[in-house]
Amino acid sequence: MANVTVYNIEGKKVGTLELNDAVFGVEINQHLVHMAVVQQLANKRQGTQSAKTRAEVSGGGRKPWRQKGTGHARQGSTRSPQWKGGGVVFAPKPRDYSFKMNKKEKALAIKSALTSRVNESKFFVLDDINFDEIKTKKMKAVLDNLKIEKALVVLDKKNDNVQLSARNLPKVRTVLSNSINVYDILKYDTLVLTKDAVAQIEEVYA
Repeated sequence: MANVTVYNIEGKKVGTLELNDAVFGVEINQHLVHMAVVQQLANKRQGTQSAKTRAEVSGGGRKPWRQKGTGHARQGSTRSPQWKGGGVVFAPKPRDYSFKMNKKEKALAIKSALTSRVNESKFFVLDDINFDEIKTKKMKAVLDNLKIEKALVVLDKKNDNVQLSARNLPKVRTVLSNSINVYDILKYDTLVLTKDAVAQIEEVYA
């Protein structure tokens, strides 16, 4: 089992923590990691794009001019795609892009993403994090102490002071341990977790 250093919010070492290999030391499955990211992005798509085909555009039932003798190219409708105001060829229609992954696949994808952060030494554990007021400067100081710029901060419980203090930092996102996902883990360079958040994740995924 891997051991990681536990820090306080001043960036000082205060102990070590043994990580469960069943969660943070698995064989990385790149295919499932990729699939989980694609699924999350696909599920976010609205899929509301729409345009009318020539059959759906109103009007155009009358032939604009007779077939022969005018010198014009023959035309059957003013709603053909080549006309201004005409229909669109193979017009896009609303569709649902979402797809499902089974629970075991999703769990292995998350464990693979967590393992990759541990292997890359981009995994920091805090003994606890709490502020007595909402102050962006305080959250920035915590990350500066750890020499981190872009981070996903994982909390064990809702904490308005911490979450709102991080909100104005463009490269920082806070989530609860029960809301972690592959996309966020990979999007942010570094994972910062509270000690209790690590325990909660191990309880769910071990």
